Amino acid sequence: MAKDIPYCPLMSAGSDIDKVCTLESCAWYVPSVKKCAMYMLAYNALLETNARQRAAQQHR
Repeated sequence: MAKDIPYCPLMSAGSDIDKVCTLESCAWYVPSVKKCAMYMLAYNALLETNARQRAAQQHR
């Protein structure tokens, strides 16, 4: 799928075909940041995991 067309991670889960995001029509869309709430949760979890891994490596 083209990188400029956003896809819905919830509707695409378990499917071989990416489903197009409906943006403002979706309850999970956060207009202030123009991102999906699921994307934001995953991104924040990634940042937190990276920070924990760096902290663990510094304490070795």
